[in-house]
Formats: sequence, structure tokens, C-alpha cells
Amino acid sequence: MSKNMDILIDVNVILNYVTERDDPFRESSKEIMKLCAEEEFNGYIAFHSLSIIWYALRKKTEQERRFWLKNICEILTVIGATHDQVINAIDEIQFKDFEDCLQDKCAQNAGVDYIVTCNIKDFDNADTKALAPDEFITMIKH
Repeated sequence: MSKNMDILIDVNVILNYVTERDDPFRESSKEIMKLCAEEEFNGYIAFHSLSIIWYALRKKTEQERRFWLKNICEILTVIGATHDQVINAIDEIQFKDFEDCLQDKCAQNAGVDYIVTCNIKDFDNADTKALAPDEFITMIKH
């Protein structure tokens, strides 16, 4: 394992960490967040993911929502994309999901090694290599 490895954690991985939703990557997502908390890797979160998480946690109290955002921000470093990268993302048609394109732009801006996501197929055209949580765990153990 490399403490110098930089990974962008996609919002779906973080939602697996925060919630008990039924997802095949839930346990590996939690393991990745644990490893980031232990500083085994440099973990990053795209700035816009925080508002997605806030919305996804809307059934929780405001205090619980703030707790989770603070917890996430203590584990992961918040990153963004430049104005030009966002404009470029708007124009990119190879991404079906604009939000995923923004994740890739943030990953580029931070120079991370990998994007860890539960929706690997959505990053087929990404400039940054994307791995599913299970794939990432397997890779670092070998």
C-alpha cells in the first residue's frame, strides 16, 4: 500500500459509508473510507458531492447531516475544478452523466491516481482511471 496514493472517492462510495443502503459495494466502500481515515491513502471528495450528500441525507436531522459532512471532510480533502474545466465538462458529450464528468474534472485538477466509484461503467471515457471499491481493495492487497 502506498501512503502517497491519491484517490478521489465518488459520492456513491461515500453514501455507502454514511447510509445502510443496499449496495453490493457497501462493505468495500466502508473499508476504503476507513483506510483514508487511517491515512493509508490521500482521499479526496469533489466539492459538489457535499451538496449531493446533504440532499441524500434529507430524512436525517440537520444536526446528523452536519455531523456526517464534517466527518467526511475530516477524512477526505475537498477539491474542485477550474472554471475552464467546468465549461469543458458542459461541452463533453461522451459522458452520459454531467455529475460524473465533474468528478473526472475534479480528479484531473487534483492529479489523483484513481477515481473509486460504484458505477465504473459511467467512467469509461474518463481521463482518470476508475476502479470499483472491490477492485481497489484487491489491487492494494496485492
